[in-house]
Amino acid sequence: MESYRELLDFGKKYLNEKKIENSHLDAWLLMEYVCKISRSWYFIHEEEPVKDQESKAYRELIRKRGEHIPLQQLTNEAYFYGMKFYVDENVLAPRPDTETLVEEVLKELPTDRELEILDMCTGSGCILLSILANREKAIGTGVDLSEKALAVARRNGQDCQAKARWICSDLFEKIKGRYDAIVSNPPYIRTSVIQGLMEEVRLYEPYMALDGHEDGLFFYRKILNQAGEHLKPGGLLAFEIGYDQGEEVASLMEEKGYIQVRTVKDLAGLDRVVTGRKNQEERYV
Repeated sequence: MESYRELLDFGKKYLNEKKIENSHLDAWLLMEYVCKISRSWYFIHEEEPVKDQESKAYRELIRKRGEHIPLQQLTNEAYFYGMKFYVDENVLAPRPDTETLVEEVLKELPTDRELEILDMCTGSGCILLSILANREKAIGTGVDLSEKALAVARRNGQDCQAKARWICSDLFEKIKGRYDAIVSNPPYIRTSVIQGLMEEVRLYEPYMALDGHEDGLFFYRKILNQAGEHLKPGGLLAFEIGYDQGEEVASLMEEKGYIQVRTVKDLAGLDRVVTGRKNQEERYV
């Protein structure tokens, strides 16, 4: 009978032959997922036989991963800001880079008072829910045009027992009231670039969540045209951006009258977040 070590070796070799990035790590993570084992357990029991059912399930997931289906879609789980979220093909898998957005928003938000936070283009809801998990007095609203994405966000919100509501809306079309903070990770990839993305993204993640139109700035402009109407005076507006969009997005915010505009780099040293505040004196154009 096949041992755990032999099965893992198969997974590593197969994914490597299919030119999967991080093939050895993904082979292990899928074994961990299917067999419900830890690394320490594996090293003690690696020569023991694998159950037939586990072997079949593992080989099937390895085959799918070899087709470049994202790992998170195969396991329906992704970890972000220390939390586990449900994901599927209807949302972007959370990226570690996006944690920079959460960190910067939390730095700007007080801990001792009630807050209302809006997450535009919420997707899986991971940004909003990570913020709410770290601000007990905050309540959140997640907005997305995709009902399927919102179903994922609602599921995650229930799992987190978060004080959040979810609205299907074309940006601010169905949004009323004003918020202490608006955060957004909108589609920002230039249309011409999408076909050159890695297969995991190009073939299996929702196109609508990627396409920022011709120059990648379409949704920043659209959001900035309306965000001021939905921010309280002094309210925070925070965007995730592409690595080469910092100057342009910062300029767009300043043109709209936002103050204290700044660009923040991620752990790789690339521009990743732009934040600014609505002028207290309501001078918004």
